[in-house]
Amino acid sequence: MKYTTLPNTDIKVSKICLGSMTWGNQNTEAEGHEQLDYAFNNGINFIDTAELYPVPASAETQGRTSEIIGTWLKKNGNRDKVVIASKIAGNGDYTAHIRTTGFSKSSIIEAIDAELIRLQTDYIDLYQLHWPERETNTFGTRDYKHNPNDTWEDNFNEILSTLQTQIEAGKIRHIGLSNEKAWGTMRYLEESKANNLPRPITIQNAYSLLCRTFEGDLAEVSLRENIGLLAYSPMAFGVLSGKYIKGNAADNARLKLFPRFARYSSEQATEAAKQYLKIAEDNGLTLAQMALAFVNQRPFVTSNIIGATNLEQLKENIDSIDVDLSDTVLEQINEVHGAIPNPAP
Repeated sequence: MKYTTLPNTDIKVSKICLGSMTWGNQNTEAEGHEQLDYAFNNGINFIDTAELYPVPASAETQGRTSEIIGTWLKKNGNRDKVVIASKIAGNGDYTAHIRTTGFSKSSIIEAIDAELIRLQTDYIDLYQLHWPERETNTFGTRDYKHNPNDTWEDNFNEILSTLQTQIEAGKIRHIGLSNEKAWGTMRYLEESKANNLPRPITIQNAYSLLCRTFEGDLAEVSLRENIGLLAYSPMAFGVLSGKYIKGNAADNARLKLFPRFARYSSEQATEAAKQYLKIAEDNGLTLAQMALAFVNQRPFVTSNIIGATNLEQLKENIDSIDVDLSDTVLEQINEVHGAIPNPAP
């Protein structure tokens, strides 16, 4: 395994982070523990979860993922050997079963306290804001369209001030963003600097061969401001495994179980994936290896969040850390990207 540090800290994390959003829905507690054991034994010390998980989200399953991590931590007594990241869910119809009060002071405190109970720990290493409360182009929306009637009011100071109280109480160590845009990221950094408030150290956004929108403005923000990307969906819901193209996806594959998750399944995304598959095979790689190695090698990536529903997938994903893509392969990838840029924003 390769390691880096969370920006502006001395916290060492594995370059590959174990994602967990299938545990409690597609995966049982026993399977989640099995994945955790395998990952931990192969050098992964960084685990990402959220109060919303598992996904698809529902009132019946909400919080189960973190509970599974909590029982694993208790069983192994190794809390000091792992770095735990979690998130508070933003406002929206998708999260109304959790709360409808957004990132208010009471919501943040309530969310952290509940998550600590689920995780069976007294602190969270990295606490993230799952997505912006304001109206902006997240989750597959390509362009920003301003709504002058958006009822959101600037609350960056209130959010950071509340998170500061939680850091001072020892409940969280550092803060991060998720699904954020360049403007929001800079506002948080500006508010932090101007008022000596906690500074976001990471941003967790979608990033893969099919979704490189982070490179538009946020890559520059990331490198100049030292706020590292935690890349999620590097396999594009399994599309970049090649199994859907080849027609050998198992019946319990994510997109067969939940076809509404079609962000990476457009005609353009499928064509791009086919071209990436050819590049991989022409160079003696699996598409999964190439897709993950590409993300691992980006200079703005702090950690690559991988997820799997079985140990075979998990092993292949973790082994990508030993794959170094040549300049030739990277040039071929960029040729496809130039012809079919960001088919799944």
